[in-house]
Amino acid sequence: MKRPFFTWEGDILVLNILGTPNAKKDAIGKVKGHQLCVSVTAVPRAGRATDHMVRFLADEFGVPISYIHVVFGRMNINKQLRIKAPKRLPTVISQLELC
Repeated sequence: MKRPFFTWEGDILVLNILGTPNAKKDAIGKVKGHQLCVSVTAVPRAGRATDHMVRFLADEFGVPISYIHVVFGRMNINKQLRIKAPKRLPTVISQLELC
């Protein structure tokens, strides 16, 4: 059975991410294995790419930056985020929610 790339814990979305720094644009991509691919334009230096990703995803999910907690992977491409009460869901998640 395939492991999901996200789960819900009440109103908190737990999201496994495969990050790509130094990308041409900030974007939410496809699912790869049990992770959602997210690309950001920031350089991977001292956690700056992760900080940029959090700001980007806060806008995408319609939440304040403070509602996103990096559980692990701040200095790594493999990350887990907890997003409190997202107002919007990207297509890749909302399509699966309908199943």
